Amino acid sequence: MGLLIKQGEIVTAAERFRGDIYCEGGQITAIASSLDKRSAKDEVIDASGAYVLPGGVEPHVHMELPFMGSESSDDFETGSTAAVAGGTTTIIDLAIPGRGQSLLDGLRIWMEKAEKTVCDYALHMAVTWFGEKTAEEISFCVREAGVPSFKSFMAYKGAIGVDDDELFQIMTCTREAGGLTMIHAEHGDVVANLQKKLISEGKTEPRYHEVSRPSYVEGEATARAIMLARATGQKLYVVHMTCREALEAVTEAKLRGQEVYAETCPQYLLLDDEVYKKPDFEGAAYVMSPPIRPKGHQEVLWGGIEAGVFDTIGTDHCPFNQKGQKEMGRDDFTKIPNGAAGVEHRVQLLYTYGVCTDRIDMNRFVDLVATRPARIFGLYPRKGSLTVGGDADITIYDPSGESKLSAKTHHHRCDRSIFEGFVVKGRVAKVILGGKIAFSDGDLKVERGAGRFVKRPVGP
Repeated sequence: MGLLIKQGEIVTAAERFRGDIYCEGGQITAIASSLDKRSAKDEVIDASGAYVLPGGVEPHVHMELPFMGSESSDDFETGSTAAVAGGTTTIIDLAIPGRGQSLLDGLRIWMEKAEKTVCDYALHMAVTWFGEKTAEEISFCVREAGVPSFKSFMAYKGAIGVDDDELFQIMTCTREAGGLTMIHAEHGDVVANLQKKLISEGKTEPRYHEVSRPSYVEGEATARAIMLARATGQKLYVVHMTCREALEAVTEAKLRGQEVYAETCPQYLLLDDEVYKKPDFEGAAYVMSPPIRPKGHQEVLWGGIEAGVFDTIGTDHCPFNQKGQKEMGRDDFTKIPNGAAGVEHRVQLLYTYGVCTDRIDMNRFVDLVATRPARIFGLYPRKGSLTVGGDADITIYDPSGESKLSAKTHHHRCDRSIFEGFVVKGRVAKVILGGKIAFSDGDLKVERGAGRFVKRPVGP
């Protein structure tokens, strides 16, 4: 039995036209201005008045991540379900072995966790230290495991963070293996010392989280990571950029021809640091690293999107409940688990505040949320496109109407929404996974464990 999508406005990163799409056997088998059913049993979707988009590719999530004495509240089933409800059909999570732990042990643990995922998924590998076998394990991940992207943290000193010497070696080995280096850019030593100073002064509230990690420590670390990548000849992907200083560093690198990719997230485009001043410890809901920035940075980031400096929009989805998790840091902001929920709202927020405000057009929108992340991370054209022979992962977006986001209605397993009350335009009407309807007008039809691990070749 096939699936026929009729008379929607088909939008890709390069094209926009009205037409039909036929899906069979989990793949797109035909795209034309008009198609007919091939069997009486075929299911037909009338998409007139709606956009037909490639299913979103989310490059940056953390499901059931052990972190800061707790574990992110969405597991792979609930988090991937929220992704599907928001128009995302492929997620890329991050396997994070502890310092001193084998990369392959970490990969095995995350593969086991991910068995319950409802949509297709891939993995990045975190490199949290450099030992005798690290180079060999990096090569195995690229050549055998289908995991060619490696993230290191310049923050989290004393835990999963690496120093410059380790990072130089990691970049060198990753380049030799043909992989891509990803970087969380914050100056870990400065952050640790600022945190210590603020706590000693009795400044323990959530609002001091941003004070302890000012934008210039992100800007400096971004520039330093770019320099190390330049010295090693390695290509670099900078995750969750939040500020003017980081954008300036990446812009300069791109202008001189260095292979650097940039990601930002909706929270950094739409929120400012006033959220940390909410009373009754509510500011803790917004504690994430890097933090949400003061007013002014948001417009600079939007400018970076409009100028084409940013390649992808991720979310860094890593939710923690206020009750029982965030409240662990009620008397010390350094103990508030870092992270928030966002994977369900990425597509809708960028459509509303990007497309509907004329900052970007529909093609650029599709490129940011689907095509470009698929290209960078070796999933294209199987994912992130509407192409004959590609996977039948499709989002149908109805641009009519509007609604408000709320923790009361989201699918995230989290008791807070950092976008509480935000008005969004249009809605994800239907989501197709592998040629089958997985979400339809609010009704989820996902299956635990149906998601497949997607091995990726060496990236771009």
